[in-house]
Amino acid sequence: MAEQKTGVQIVRSGGPMGGASATARAKDARGTLRHLMQYLRPYMGQLRLVIILLVVGAGLSLVGPLLIGRAIDAISKTHSTQTVASIAGLMIWAGVGTWLAGLGQAWIMAGVSQRAVRDMRKDLFEHLQTLSMSYFDRHSQGDLMSRLTNDMDAVSQSLSQDLTSLISNLLSVLGMIVMMLVLSRWLALTAFVMLPLMFFLTGRVMVWTRPLFLKQQRTVGDLNGVMDEEVGGQRVVQAFGQQAKALMVFDASNNAAREAGRRAQFIAMITMPLLQFLDHVDVAIVAGVGGVLVLKGIVTVGLVATFLTYTQRLSQPLLQVANLMNTVQAALAGAERVFDVINHRPELRDKLDALLLQQIQGDVVFDHVDFGYLKDISVLHDVSLHALPGQMMALVGPTGAGKTTMVSILSRFYDIQAGRILIDGTDIKDVQVDSLRRQLGIVLQDGFLFSASVRENLRFGRLDASDEDIVAAATLANADQFIRRLPQGYDTVLAERGSDLSQGQRQLLTIARAILADPRILVLDEATSSVDTRTEIHIQHALLNLMKGRTSFVIAHRLSTIRTADQVLVIDGGRIIERGTHESLLDQRGFYYNLYMSQFKGTAAAEAAMA
Repeated sequence: MAEQKTGVQIVRSGGPMGGASATARAKDARGTLRHLMQYLRPYMGQLRLVIILLVVGAGLSLVGPLLIGRAIDAISKTHSTQTVASIAGLMIWAGVGTWLAGLGQAWIMAGVSQRAVRDMRKDLFEHLQTLSMSYFDRHSQGDLMSRLTNDMDAVSQSLSQDLTSLISNLLSVLGMIVMMLVLSRWLALTAFVMLPLMFFLTGRVMVWTRPLFLKQQRTVGDLNGVMDEEVGGQRVVQAFGQQAKALMVFDASNNAAREAGRRAQFIAMITMPLLQFLDHVDVAIVAGVGGVLVLKGIVTVGLVATFLTYTQRLSQPLLQVANLMNTVQAALAGAERVFDVINHRPELRDKLDALLLQQIQGDVVFDHVDFGYLKDISVLHDVSLHALPGQMMALVGPTGAGKTTMVSILSRFYDIQAGRILIDGTDIKDVQVDSLRRQLGIVLQDGFLFSASVRENLRFGRLDASDEDIVAAATLANADQFIRRLPQGYDTVLAERGSDLSQGQRQLLTIARAILADPRILVLDEATSSVDTRTEIHIQHALLNLMKGRTSFVIAHRLSTIRTADQVLVIDGGRIIERGTHESLLDQRGFYYNLYMSQFKGTAAAEAAMA
């Protein structure tokens, strides 16, 4: 399986579960709601006030139809303009009260929802920092970004708007049912003829659309992953003239998202015209029965008018609930995807009694180590080595032999399946991961830089470093001169991933960052392969000074850079097949000799090596 080296992390492409497929299994809505309520629990006092305001608003909204009926009866019986004016005044005050209650609950809920979503987003981002590298192997960057943005936005909108609207509509339905039963049971029963069918359709909307909206959120995550990859790899796409291929991949993912969204929206929206039709039928039935009762003198015209208004209004909350199912289902699906990450337990965890790794000497032992990224596919087989403090260990071999994997498990990005890795006699599984990695300095082929100033990027190696320390590290890495030529020198803010610098300049900064970290164990993974020969000479000189007194693991394809290594380990097929110094391996005329000769055949270096 191919390996990509990005920043300070070893990321394998094409894991066993690509994209967002891990979220395909849906979780129950009740569990999601319970988890969501944990984030609302700290704000229960404010939520109770919101409920009170919703009850007040719903209650005041019921006053209008009742007052309309009283006004009609007053006009038809007493012809009193004073009574009508009083009723009109009461209706205005009821409207003002409803507006104020709605304004208050909206203001409170906006603050509560944003704080709850902030807490969720914080927990999600913090938990991402604890997940093992294997998790990132299985999930695309675009899908994880979609959970942090799109899914969180859906939850935020649902909490701030849809939740209160849903409660308000349900209170309105309950209030109107009670009022209608109190005013006239016969007219109420007439108005309720279509109500069971309306409730049934509204309830079925959630059952029908929930899996569809979950699929919609998942396909949007996949689409984000495709866009992130295609935009990030635009240089490669254009270099190989594969714009048509990129567009084809994007169209396939875009169409999948469109189709999933179309199905979800269609099922949700066809219920509204049906509910409207049932509402018209219900109003017609109430009008007909009410007219007969008026002619028989059982009820007044005003009461029938009140019931007609209530009946028409009764369907509105149900229509609103059906309409809210779109965003509610999207929010539930988004919350499920967020909690799917938060609830995921890292495969790599510190033991309960894990030790804090103190300052080390740098004695490293691989004791019969076996490792595979997948359980049944081994990458390293029975690897054993011993690096004494201060020694330089060179790892060479063909691409895919397992060199980068060896330094990945030394950094404990992954846990091994068999054997032990010891540092100063302590198994790295017995120490806290953070304390282990603080002892390591890693420089990869394609160093990662943040969208921050040069100074902040370098200080990432050691947060308490002074400005003098930063300049000293940059000078040792031969980066000081080009940094000072930048528009604002060390305060120059870099573009995303340092794209406004050359590859060689980016590498110099990552080397300076590693120098600043002052590690006891140094890992150099093709650290000089991205720079020109002249720059490489300066960097090699700086690195040799840096490696003095430190245990160093150097992965190099340019074999000329490892002649001074204390021990060269030749790796092929996940096994160490040869070991020794540069000269002793050449004398053996084995795998290393052939590899070396293939690089320097016909050159003075090769002739000198053969002499």
